[in-house]
Parts: sequence; C-alpha cells; structure tokens
Amino acid sequence: MLKGTKLYSVIQMKCPVCQEGDFFKGHPYKFSTMGKVHKRCSCCDTKFELETGFYQGSYYVSYGLGVALFMAVVVLNYLLREELTPTSLMISFVVSLIALFPLLYALSKIIWAQFFFNYDSTASKKSTVTSA
Repeated sequence: MLKGTKLYSVIQMKCPVCQEGDFFKGHPYKFSTMGKVHKRCSCCDTKFELETGFYQGSYYVSYGLGVALFMAVVVLNYLLREELTPTSLMISFVVSLIALFPLLYALSKIIWAQFFFNYDSTASKKSTVTSA
C-alpha cells in the first residue's frame, strides 16, 4: 500500500531506490551487524555510500530522533504518572534510550539516505535486464 513512498523504505528498511533489496546487513538488534549498510543493493545495484563518510550526516537525524524520543517520554510520564520528579523522568528517559538505541541508529541512517535517493519503480527491472 505504501510502496513507492519514502516511508515504506524507512519502515521496511529496504533500498530507497527499488524498495526490494535490504538496506542493512542484519537486524538493528543483532549487535554483530548493527547499523552496517550493504555496499550495494542486491536487486538494483545502487551504491548506498555516495562518498567516504556519507553517513556522518545521519548524526543530525539521530539528534532529531533523540529529541522526539525525549519529548515522547516527557509527555507519557506526564500523562501516566501522578507525581513527576526529575529522577523518575531521567530514569525513564535513560531506559527508553538504551532500549531503542539500535533502532534509532538504524533509522537515522536510512532516513538520511532518503534525502539523497529517489524511488524508481523500474530500478529492479533494469538490473535484471542488464545482468541477463
């Protein structure tokens, strides 16, 4: 239903161009491959790292995701707790950050890639034609 949108690629963690091949080498919570991006897409052969240090820009996205997480934790604590103390707020923020760190790390990279790649519905077909 969402195929062809940038949101589909982010949620499914697929190639931003063909949305068929995997973007990451493994699951975000598999620590041996956490955050490791394939060099090229297995379906459309798109090179994911445009230049050396390309994903350093994802730090900005990671910062934004961290701020959004912090705001969500503050709102949830405000709604669910009768008494809100700085200590309880800090503990809930640290626990949620530790639990979601691998996911936020992966999301920051794939969201950063979305700024530089566009969906092409014929991309996976092109690579199968040229490789045949």
